[in-house]
Amino acid sequence: MSIAAAQVRIARPTDKLKQVTEFYNMALGMPIIGSFSGHDGYDGIMLGIKGANIHLEFTQHINGSPCPAPSLDNLLVIYYATEEEYNAAVELIESHGHQPVAPENEYWLGKGLIYEDPDGWRVVLFNGLYSN
Repeated sequence: MSIAAAQVRIARPTDKLKQVTEFYNMALGMPIIGSFSGHDGYDGIMLGIKGANIHLEFTQHINGSPCPAPSLDNLLVIYYATEEEYNAAVELIESHGHQPVAPENEYWLGKGLIYEDPDGWRVVLFNGLYSN
């Protein structure tokens, strides 16, 4: 049985809300679709993925929001339908001073490039679409 969902939001805390926002907004080109401040001690930002009902949310608590990155193979994978879109994404992120890092899992070699956000979480820019 398959149940259709209308939207997906991935949320996580950070102690570097400003830097994380700049990474996903400026270096990855994700538009800010919402934000809040002072909500029970939390500030937050929501970023969208153009053309998709997928959002990222980052929150920071006034008392701190420690969020150490897990393993090097804990990944957010962003797929690009065309080589032009993929190349534009790589050019944008690298123009903001981010350089690729080596994958933990060799599966990703030759399929795209991996970058780390300011918290050390990894993002794969994948050259192509997922197919099973």
